[in-house]
Amino acid sequence: MRKITILAIIVLVAFSKVNAQVEQNTITTAAPFLLIAPDARAGGMGDIGVATSPDANSQHWNASKLAFLDSQFTIGVIYTPWLRELTNDVFLGGFSFANRIDDRSAWATSIKYFNLGEIQLTDDLGGDQGIEKLNEFSLDGSYSLKLSEKYAMGVTMRYIRSDLGIKSGNTPLKPVSTFAVDISGYFQSEESNYGNFNGIWRGGYNISNIGPKVSYTDDNSNENYIPTNLKIGGGFDFILDNYNKVTVNVEFNKLLVPTPSISRDGDGSAPYVQEDTSFISGIFSSFGDAPGGFSEELKEFTWAIGGEYVYDNSFAIRAGYFNESDLKGARKYFTLGSGFKFKSTNLDISYLFNASDINNPLENTLRFSLSFDFGELFEIN
Repeated sequence: MRKITILAIIVLVAFSKVNAQVEQNTITTAAPFLLIAPDARAGGMGDIGVATSPDANSQHWNASKLAFLDSQFTIGVIYTPWLRELTNDVFLGGFSFANRIDDRSAWATSIKYFNLGEIQLTDDLGGDQGIEKLNEFSLDGSYSLKLSEKYAMGVTMRYIRSDLGIKSGNTPLKPVSTFAVDISGYFQSEESNYGNFNGIWRGGYNISNIGPKVSYTDDNSNENYIPTNLKIGGGFDFILDNYNKVTVNVEFNKLLVPTPSISRDGDGSAPYVQEDTSFISGIFSSFGDAPGGFSEELKEFTWAIGGEYVYDNSFAIRAGYFNESDLKGARKYFTLGSGFKFKSTNLDISYLFNASDINNPLENTLRFSLSFDFGELFEIN
């Protein structure tokens, strides 16, 4: 029973690439909770955020955006239920605080907590062996600096802890702790006239979770990469008048860890074999190690498009679509969302519609995020 429980936990945590089809060549990592879109604003636009306008959750998507915040101080609170159709005690929660120090710089800190719920342990005869509460969390600190009026760069330091071990059970799994770094950049043009409307161009990139491999066992030869990830995207704001604005965005993502090679056992199955190299070497080799060559490398990029309509800076409607290759996980879904602002308070809500045969842990689930802006207001381009 304990082995079955442990296996179920591992499958649950590897949410980002779960699929039962053997012929797929998906990429798995340790601590995949780091890739969950934390806020409902991004969740309403297909999980897009690397090049959208700055907000309270910019640190997750692109810390460079913090230098363009409108308010001196911003506080954010997020809550995302997970696997709501199966259980009610698995969720991602978090808190963030950002301070725009002056016209050129800003800093931020945040914590994200992924609760995997309670695990009831039993022995082979069904006897009660206690309850375990498994969890993962990250603690972040960021600094962003404008290098010009239109471009900023940012760096984030991250502490990560993943506790999947069952202390009251005879399990080889142990908690792991590690550190990681994000490096990002963000471009935001001045508002310009394009005839019947004004517009603002935005672009951004973020290389997140750059850090060493970890091992959940005492056997350090069995190490896992953390989810080092590249985000790159762009967007444009159509400013129709003083009350109406439409934003369109596109974003691409790629995991910067080695692709598993496909070899065949005697029974014809394709075991998971990942290159054993340093995390730095893994980042560079991830662009050319797919067994299927360049065509498979392209399939490792996910893409998403999203849009947002804002009326009078107080009400927003959002929609988006996310796509992943069938070979790499087959996640495909549509999203809808809305946002409401009253004075300095922002409430965002989003909903996901699955468009794939593969179950999505956020199906039929509402996501919520809340933020507060206060302090000095900065001039907007």
